[in-house]
Amino acid sequence: MPDFSLTARQTAANEVLASAATHIMLFGGSRSGKTFLILRAIAMRALKAPGSRHAVLRFRFNAVKASVVYDTWPKMMELCFPGVPNEINKTDWFAQLGDSQVWFGGLDDKERTEKILGQEYATIFLNECSQIPYASRNIAVTRLAQNVETRVRGMAPGQLPLRMYYDENPPDKAHWSYRLFIQKLDPDTRQPVRDPAQLAAYQINPADNAENLPAQYLAELANLSERMRRRFMLGEFRDANPAGLFVEEHIDKWRVIDRQLPDMQRIVVAVDPSGSGDTDNTDNDAIGIIVAGLGTDGVGYVLEDLTVKAGPGTWGKVATNAYDRWKADLVVGEVNYGGAMVNQVIQTARPRTPFREVHASRGKVVRAEPISALVEQGKVRMSGYFRDLEDELAGFTTNGYTGEASPNRADAFVWAMTELFPGMVRDKRESKPQTQTRASPGWMGA
Repeated sequence: MPDFSLTARQTAANEVLASAATHIMLFGGSRSGKTFLILRAIAMRALKAPGSRHAVLRFRFNAVKASVVYDTWPKMMELCFPGVPNEINKTDWFAQLGDSQVWFGGLDDKERTEKILGQEYATIFLNECSQIPYASRNIAVTRLAQNVETRVRGMAPGQLPLRMYYDENPPDKAHWSYRLFIQKLDPDTRQPVRDPAQLAAYQINPADNAENLPAQYLAELANLSERMRRRFMLGEFRDANPAGLFVEEHIDKWRVIDRQLPDMQRIVVAVDPSGSGDTDNTDNDAIGIIVAGLGTDGVGYVLEDLTVKAGPGTWGKVATNAYDRWKADLVVGEVNYGGAMVNQVIQTARPRTPFREVHASRGKVVRAEPISALVEQGKVRMSGYFRDLEDELAGFTTNGYTGEASPNRADAFVWAMTELFPGMVRDKRESKPQTQTRASPGWMGA
């Protein structure tokens, strides 16, 4: 059994979790120990108050299973409560701790949600609350009502105080969690809350958990884009961009992190060329290459980002290898810049590959707007984390693209989803997939 101890900052966070406030949020960068600390606090409350019930909720049930039930919860129990029986009921999805129960649920399953919220709890934990709508939070608050006594050897019985815990990687300042916990404003009315003492927030970042992380992890975070670094390393709320098309909250809310995807009706490989030269070198512009699929559930999924800085001799193989690996239906390529060159590259790399030309007859923002609506509705989702792609998507606003470099991978993403959801964007399209005669090897520069 490995030794376990809290870092100095985690000890301070633990004191906040045990404070007199009813609503307590830990926020900050990724892998700082926020979820671990709150689950530890819940287990302690469950053990010292026999017969108590506690709920751990995320927006999606599959997410709470993948990240909490199968990962953080068993690790926490092994490190902090070795030898304590920890049986998981996988029919109703709760952990039995003595006479107490810790329930796990997602707010995306109406039947499951109604079953969970049909009970009262002494503790409710909204895990990754940046993904949870404020209205759902308010419904959960109504179930924070279980009256139960503590029974600790050597101490007089007492009432277990009600607690509602929250954690998140900070979203933007327009989110209800910022208004409620940082500004102490009612998110609906924008008026000061009646009792600010009942709200507490504490920031904890990966650096505060460095002794429990691989040394390389912090270095990897430091190499993220500025936007991602500020959120996942520094744990900062960012200024809201009311003109942004792709809102991080929406992407996070619907993200698939357990890789449990439905069968795919269609899979496409989308290519957005940039005019790279005929040689392969790191000075080439990035060629956006995105693999996306339409599931049997009617949802579009980003499956892979293969964007590469290379000449045609490489990027053509990258795209066609993805076509074969994913058993895709066709390759979609934007031909405004390269014309027939794009298809020639594809056919040279893999003869007779089904290929559809797409023409950007309207601006990037116009093409992206309907896709952003699909993301907001959960009809387009990320299968995993695509930091570079999401960085580029963050640059799309109603006023134009504000990113630093050309959004080649984001453009490829839009082309892919437009192909999977025909009619969403009415750019000029060919009616049939096209193939061309294999180009001469010399033209490829390979």
